[in-house]
Amino acid sequence: MAAQGNAAPILIKRKKIINGGGHHGGAWKVAYADFVTAMMAFFMLMWLLNATTEKQRKGIADFFNPTIPVNRISGGGNGAFGGDSVTSEQTLAQNGTGASATAPTADQQARGELGQSTGQSAETEALQALEQALLARSGESMTMERLMRHVITRVSDEGLIVELFDLPDAPLFTGDGADLTNGAQQVVAMVADVFALATNEVAVNGHVKSYPAPLRDNPVWSLSAARAESVRQALQGAGLDAQRLQRVTGFADRKPVTANPTAARNNRIEVILLRSSR
Repeated sequence: MAAQGNAAPILIKRKKIINGGGHHGGAWKVAYADFVTAMMAFFMLMWLLNATTEKQRKGIADFFNPTIPVNRISGGGNGAFGGDSVTSEQTLAQNGTGASATAPTADQQARGELGQSTGQSAETEALQALEQALLARSGESMTMERLMRHVITRVSDEGLIVELFDLPDAPLFTGDGADLTNGAQQVVAMVADVFALATNEVAVNGHVKSYPAPLRDNPVWSLSAARAESVRQALQGAGLDAQRLQRVTGFADRKPVTANPTAARNNRIEVILLRSSR
């Protein structure tokens, strides 16, 4: 019994076993990686929106669009369509609204709406040069500078448009008639002088303001046509070849340029140097 009293005490340890090793299987790492990837894509999107132009963003959108083969404008790639749109005449012959570089304006082919051909670009530059030549006339004298207040110009798909319009203190025509004032005759002569530098055909459009109250005999149609005819005669009188006049049209008060259709600013004449394709 004494020997047993000197024996070392017996200790029993209870160990708790936890399955999985305490790291939860690592599923959180996959979720975190997905989150980081999504954030990277988001910040890349924000950077692209800030660093690209509208045209570049359109190209990027078309590239990732699964319907790109039937889009009006291609994404610019060199895949199945070789960088051309399906609307090009090389892809859908005779039916396209686009154009390739080989035959952008040929008859029975695409009309070249997606870009200008070399010939069209050259004509646009020529029209812009004439526009600058016309605007430069304002620096010749104080009188010419005062007359140029009646003139605004723009180059459009139709051609070089020279718009002559009434000013509150200086109308182009006498009263409600179709007779040009002296100042208007000088402006028309100046336009004819600049148009003589080209051989393109010319069109004249007449516009007038609306009357504030309904009239029994509304003169807007006859007046706009008469004023356009008066400008045509003045152009010919200033030396413009009569064979170059293609059309003279009166639009009455149907195309106002101001919110108030009765404003004097709507009394105007458009003298158009037409493009050669018109």
